[in-house]
Amino acid sequence: MTTEENRRETRAVIVISSHVARGSVGNRAAVFTLEALGFPVWAVPTVILPWHPGHGPATRIVPEPDQFARFMNDLENAPWLGEVSAVLTGYLGNLEQAQAIAGLVEALKARNPKARYICDPVLGDRGGLYVPEATAAAIRDRLLPLADIATPNRYELAWLTGVEIDSTETAIRAARKAPPADVMVTSAPASSPDRLANLLVNETAVLRAAHDSIPKAPNGTGDLTAALYLARLLAGETREEALAKTTGSVVTILNRATERGSDELMLETDRQILTRPQMLVDIERVAEPVSASS
Repeated sequence: MTTEENRRETRAVIVISSHVARGSVGNRAAVFTLEALGFPVWAVPTVILPWHPGHGPATRIVPEPDQFARFMNDLENAPWLGEVSAVLTGYLGNLEQAQAIAGLVEALKARNPKARYICDPVLGDRGGLYVPEATAAAIRDRLLPLADIATPNRYELAWLTGVEIDSTETAIRAARKAPPADVMVTSAPASSPDRLANLLVNETAVLRAAHDSIPKAPNGTGDLTAALYLARLLAGETREEALAKTTGSVVTILNRATERGSDELMLETDRQILTRPQMLVDIERVAEPVSASS
């Protein structure tokens, strides 16, 4: 197949998440990643910020709920909706956005039943929720049931399912309680306290990609992971291939950013790592614990 034929077959992805002026988080990370791997993107900001809130207080510009809903409705009725093969959602600016996004996902799936929806439920971390509980509940109750794939971190998955996660076994049990057929648990427990894992739980298998933890890693890891994993699946890779390459690329990019002393991911500098992972990550098939289905 020629390069031109490949280009014609490329399908668009709608990415709906936060936008920052400085940094590589939210849409800035996801859009760059998908485009680097050859996918056109329709980018929708849920909130506009000068920088990641972790760097300090900043002005928030959130679209009015009725404006956002009309914007989503325009996309639902766009004559180019047939170009779209997937939707990726991340951080939401308010709870009303969940309903509007759900309408778009439903319209897309009615138009193209093979379209995928990947929900990165950006809710919080070990310190607790950093979105209002009502927004977190809207993601849990309205968006997760529509998702084909979810990519929560271990703390988000614990909140979403009510299962405390302190081991691989409890992570699997929590993932089995979540609605999507495929759940990738990021920052999942691994074999020792200084290691973490991306744990992929689907209907037929549990796959684990373990790696050394990275202290003081920049923000945006979840956004990068979700976008990169989706891009590799859309490119036709198996779950195992996509998990291995995604984990290898993300860990390398995080290590390089911390070595440079950067407080942000440096995707523009490390673009080649997105397309050609330089680190091989072994994928381990994990036995299904008896408690996972109970």
